[in-house]
Amino acid sequence: MKALKLLSIVMVFSLMVILSACGTSKTNGSETNSGNTSEKKTLKVVSNAEYAPFEYLDKGKIKGFDIDLMEAIAKEAGYKIKIVHVGWDPLFVEIKGKTADLGISAITINEERQQTYDFSIPYFISTNEILVPKGSNIKDAMDLKDKVVGVQNGTTGQEVVEAILGKNSSNLKKFESTNLAIMEMKGGGADAVVADNTVVEEYVKNNPKENVVLIKDEVNFEKELYGLMYPKGSKLKEEFDKAIKKVIENGTYTKIYNEWFKVNPDLNLLTEK
Repeated sequence: MKALKLLSIVMVFSLMVILSACGTSKTNGSETNSGNTSEKKTLKVVSNAEYAPFEYLDKGKIKGFDIDLMEAIAKEAGYKIKIVHVGWDPLFVEIKGKTADLGISAITINEERQQTYDFSIPYFISTNEILVPKGSNIKDAMDLKDKVVGVQNGTTGQEVVEAILGKNSSNLKKFESTNLAIMEMKGGGADAVVADNTVVEEYVKNNPKENVVLIKDEVNFEKELYGLMYPKGSKLKEEFDKAIKKVIENGTYTKIYNEWFKVNPDLNLLTEK
């Protein structure tokens, strides 16, 4: 009888332990699921890492102003990101097809692109400049008429040159990257290259022994605004707009800008846009 009573007590105690363990497991599982629900997914960010100093490859790693800024914006918004070099044209394909969450690659915001994509508020102000060999008789954009001009395909540099030469002009040479356009000019195949000012300025700075000079034309080349690019209807825009404003306000933007360009940005001009 005592043995039976003892056995009953042991069984009851074991059952309590099992139920307690099940309850603990269920609670832990619930907390884990809750944690996963609150965690934001890692975003795929596509870029064209052939546009120094905004993005470029250094021993297989993507670096640049855009990259550092993108990481700061994502951190502020509470997201982890994976930045992938896909090339310029594939970047647009991936965003349109929603195989990437957003893109950053010195992408100018314009009306044509806004018909297909959504953009963040501007994070950078740029303009096109003309790169020519020393001794060139090209002094402004209008002097490009009847000249052979190299551009990166699909850029606003191409658009402004098309406006001068004509869209189907045989004097307009399109390349996959600005560097290839510059190589064409250096080899005598083009009279000039038109690209974003920061990119050609960086090229001249890094190649002081090359006989090339820059020409600015604020009359014929309008200022351009860069933005993050999303698929149409992306829910990320609102969050990332707030994050961009925050990194500008808290000084992070100025710090990153100064590290890459050695000058402070004109925040008044940027925040007016």
